[in-house]
Amino acid sequence: MSNSVSVKVVAAEGMPIERTLKKFKRMCENYGITKEYRKRKHYSKPSILKKEKLENAQKRRIKLQKKSFGRYSKI
Repeated sequence: MSNSVSVKVVAAEGMPIERTLKKFKRMCENYGITKEYRKRKHYSKPSILKKEKLENAQKRRIKLQKKSFGRYSKI
């Protein structure tokens, strides 16, 4: 992770631990920590990453193209 983020959740007096844990998980999700963890969980070769990036870009282009033509337009 390029920017170091420290997530802290202070448990208030009388606050259930389940609620505190839920708050912690939500904060991790908002800061992108869980996404980064899943990304780094397995090593992918640079060539595979490049291929996936190109495929995702192609999918985005096709999706935008379909969206711009509309549902009832003639292609």
